[in-house]
Amino acid sequence: MSTRILKSSACGFTLLELVIAVAILAVLSTWAMPAYRSYRLRANRAEARAALLSLAAAQEKYYLTCNAYVADLAEDRDTSCDPAQLRFPTRSEHGLYSLVVSAADVESWSATATAAPNSAQALDSECQVFSLDSVGAKTAVAADGTETDTLCWSR
Repeated sequence: MSTRILKSSACGFTLLELVIAVAILAVLSTWAMPAYRSYRLRANRAEARAALLSLAAAQEKYYLTCNAYVADLAEDRDTSCDPAQLRFPTRSEHGLYSLVVSAADVESWSATATAAPNSAQALDSECQVFSLDSVGAKTAVAADGTETDTLCWSR
């Protein structure tokens, strides 16, 4: 007589295994999402820096032609010395920052890039406003008003 051992051929996951897998995914995503958001905010700061550096180049080009710096940015008009206007966008490339020339005269200029209120960058409380002037001074201000120059301009 032979004794036969019956083997179960059931495959799949138990409910407990599925619940554990979902719990692990929930914990991982809870940890990963804030880190990803922080990374995106830091990466988007490059847009403000690039816009201000492009504006600096445009101001110097304007100065070579008109012997003065200009405060009026006119995206839809051509650059001209009289009236003094510079054809340059008032928003950064993806619209995350608003650009303004806050002061300009014959000798110097100063410009700011401020996080647009309706953009994702408005949540960046560490670097709300970037500034650059004609001598190359780079500053940044957090949402609470503290200066965060090194943090914002270096990475």
